[in-house]
Amino acid sequence: MSANTPSNDTILEGVGLVKHFGGGGLLSSSTVVRAVDGVSLAVQSGETFAIVGESGCGKSTLGRLLLRLIEPTDGDVLYKGRSILGLNQRELRQLRRELQIIFQDPFASLNPRMSVGDIVAEPIWLHGLAKGSEKRERVTELLRTVGLLPAHADRYPHEFSGGQRQRIGIARALAGDPKLIIGDEPVSALDVSIQAQIINLLEDLKDRFGLTLVIVAHDLAVIRHMSDRVAVMYLGEIVELSETDALFDNPLHPYTQALLAAIPVPSPARRQPKALLQGDIPSPAAPPSGCRFHTRCPHARPVCRDQHPALETTPDGRKVACHFWREIQGAGAGSITAPPPSPALSKRLALYRTWRERQDTAVAPSP
Repeated sequence: MSANTPSNDTILEGVGLVKHFGGGGLLSSSTVVRAVDGVSLAVQSGETFAIVGESGCGKSTLGRLLLRLIEPTDGDVLYKGRSILGLNQRELRQLRRELQIIFQDPFASLNPRMSVGDIVAEPIWLHGLAKGSEKRERVTELLRTVGLLPAHADRYPHEFSGGQRQRIGIARALAGDPKLIIGDEPVSALDVSIQAQIINLLEDLKDRFGLTLVIVAHDLAVIRHMSDRVAVMYLGEIVELSETDALFDNPLHPYTQALLAAIPVPSPARRQPKALLQGDIPSPAAPPSGCRFHTRCPHARPVCRDQHPALETTPDGRKVACHFWREIQGAGAGSITAPPPSPALSKRLALYRTWRERQDTAVAPSP
């Protein structure tokens, strides 16, 4: 099966998604910003699917389109084979139970006027899942699940650290018993040590509740650690889609190669010459003709300026949008090997996982 072919296990699918902002309304600019421009992807049930790219590439907009938090200009979104764009308000509210999001800013996403208990309990009340003492017990269980204390239910968001606030956001996302969660840069605003805790927490919750995760991020070390497949975006389009190990071991697209080469290497002995990109990122309001990456690509030729490359399926099932990816590989330009996660992040991940295993053993019931 190819890296993006829908199957019976497909839980969420974007079909030709387009999102343009602006366009000349009374209160909008006449400039059209092409945030997402013809993206198709299929997320398999139970996997961790990552969407990566530079800031402004459209990955966060794509995540919101997949949840119908914003309406697409064109295209469709299918959940379990059914379009969600034609759902009415009642049907969409029911769907919200199964599709949730963790926002990038753990403080801005929480209502400062509500206690933590009320924030987590709101989805439970909204969907009629529990009332009274049962609802309070459910909130307590959720707080414990994400590593918080029951006493924290009476506090307010400003009384917590960034990592704790992100845990509150995760508890709220879990409150409705979702099937799929999209994490929009869920750890980018956190310290490295806290990032490791949240990453491991998400992985533990995925295994415990059978979740499907879609992670929007630009930190490639995080993506390599936790994802199964990766879609690389550039100026509103997917330029490469592959299983994680294959992408990091042998990137096909010149943009992916440059992204991986830009990861800092802590050991001077392992440093390699970097394939630095030239020029600035073009504006999504005026994307280049042909291949959108040709203005910065070291392998660009005249055809790249004139013809838009299709997202081609490779013999091993990966997808890449480049006219000359075969020649680039043959010349050895794609032999950039991405470094592993930084020692600090790797150490924190290992220490936190060991701590979680001890905690699970300590609370395990005796036989």
